[in-house]
Amino acid sequence: MGLKEVEAQLEAILFTIGESIELERLAQAVEHDQETTKKILHNMMDKYEDESCGIQIIELDGAYQMCTKPSLYESIIKITTIPKKHVLTEVLLETLSIVAYKQPVTKLQIESIRGVKADHAVNKLVEYNLICEVGRLDAPGKPILFGTTEEFLRCFGLQSLESLPAVNPEKVEDFKLEAEEEAEQLTLDI
Repeated sequence: MGLKEVEAQLEAILFTIGESIELERLAQAVEHDQETTKKILHNMMDKYEDESCGIQIIELDGAYQMCTKPSLYESIIKITTIPKKHVLTEVLLETLSIVAYKQPVTKLQIESIRGVKADHAVNKLVEYNLICEVGRLDAPGKPILFGTTEEFLRCFGLQSLESLPAVNPEKVEDFKLEAEEEAEQLTLDI
C-alpha cells in the first residue's frame, strides 16, 4: 500500500471518528509501526497548515484528532445554532489550574490549597468537560481523584500537560505570603 493510500485511510479514520485517537490504534489500523504512522501524520499536519484548508489535524497527548481551524469558527456559527459559551470565572480558573498542575488531586486537596469549599467549582469544571474523575485515592472513603481532560488541552491549545507554562518559584512564594496575610487578616477580623 502506497503513502497516498495510507494518508487516505488516516484521513478517513480521523474524519469519521471525530475524537482523538491514540497513535497505537491508528498504526494498527493502517498496518504500520507507530514511528512511521507518526511521521505520516505529521506530514499530513503540515499539508493542512495551508490557509486554503479549513481543517487541521492536532496532537493531543499522543493522540490525534481532525478538527476545524479555530480561525473559521465564525463561518460555521453563521449556519449552526450558536453553542453556549462557558464562562470561566476566577474561581473556576483557580480550581482548574490547581487540578492541571497537581493532578491527580482530590476535592479535599483543592479545598486545602484554595482555603474554601470547592464543590461548585469542581462540579462546573466536570460539567464543562475540563476535568474528570481519573481514579480513587487509596485512603479511607476512597475519595475521587480529578485530572484534566482532552477538552482542557483543546481549549487551551496544549499538545500535552508538559506544554503547561512553568510556574515561577518566586511567584509561588509571593502567592504563599499573600495567602498567609489574607488568612491572618481574616483571623483578626473575626
